Amino acid sequence: MEPKELSERKKQILKAVVDAHIEGGEPVGSKAVLQTGQLGCSSATVRNEMAELEEMGYLEQPHASAGRVPSEMGYRFYVNSLLEHYAMTAGEIAQINHLLRVKMGELDQILTAASNLASSLTNYTGFAVRPKLGSVTVTKFEGIYLESDHFILVAVLSTGSVKTKHINPSLPVTQETVAQLTETLNRYLPGLTADRITLSTIMEMENDLGENAALAGQTVKVIYELLREADEGEMKVSGINHLLQYPEYSDRGQFQELLGALEKKEDILDLVSRSQASDDINVLIGSESRVEVMNNSALVFKPIVKDGKTLGAIGVLGPRRMDYAKVLATLQGLSGNIEDIIRSKQTSESEGESPDE
Repeated sequence: MEPKELSERKKQILKAVVDAHIEGGEPVGSKAVLQTGQLGCSSATVRNEMAELEEMGYLEQPHASAGRVPSEMGYRFYVNSLLEHYAMTAGEIAQINHLLRVKMGELDQILTAASNLASSLTNYTGFAVRPKLGSVTVTKFEGIYLESDHFILVAVLSTGSVKTKHINPSLPVTQETVAQLTETLNRYLPGLTADRITLSTIMEMENDLGENAALAGQTVKVIYELLREADEGEMKVSGINHLLQYPEYSDRGQFQELLGALEKKEDILDLVSRSQASDDINVLIGSESRVEVMNNSALVFKPIVKDGKTLGAIGVLGPRRMDYAKVLATLQGLSGNIEDIIRSKQTSESEGESPDE
């Protein structure tokens, strides 16, 4: 059933209730709403309007309290229609901009640093995600000869990450052998997902490698493993202790269940991986996440997108009454800096410079 259109006064009252509940965490009464000084109506009128908002599903009355709290639907309307822009302080902007001055080679490092900062700035739990993609490929291979029974395979992935694997070949190799293998890998495999590296492709590689044909199957097996690891996704969490200050997490059993979901990671990885259509900020309130242990929480995350591909995401987990305006502004600022770093690295590499110079 479609919710009824709210009058301007009801919108003002709903906003006042959500703002007061975010700040204080307690049920909000008509007196607190009137103290905003923006309504110009009587206490009785406010009580009537709040009662109607409750009937419409935007507010709830916990226990026998005289005050009310926002419902999940109330928070959703607030985020979609009533949220005001948060003006970041000079100190907050400086901390976010500091990311640009820190030299980090790997995207995973950048995302983790951004997650830590998001947690610190918002006072909630931060997380960094490399989502399940199912479409990771290698853009370039490089073989590094060490000894006759040992070489390193370096793979630059389509996500921007660089992965290395140590290989102990079944037959002795020379520097020339490793160079030949590198050339063959770069001829056949860039741009192919794991499921598209077929037996026919491997046989063609074996034919090109001649007397070193055995290297093809052994190396492809390592590449399968590398791509599978990259496709599985990864999540790092910071600032879990911040949640303990909110009464919503005072129930030890429920908090342990939430920690279990964060440690398992699969539920959140699935959520982020399903939201790769755009780089918009995603706000999932309570049951919207479809993760039962998060029904009392809100999950906000921002995908990091390059050339139409989602490379990762940064986000925040907190109570449903989180300061959405501040969280959204923080994630927007951080993601903008991360995208600047990625563009800068891409420019440096295209000009032949080392990204760490």
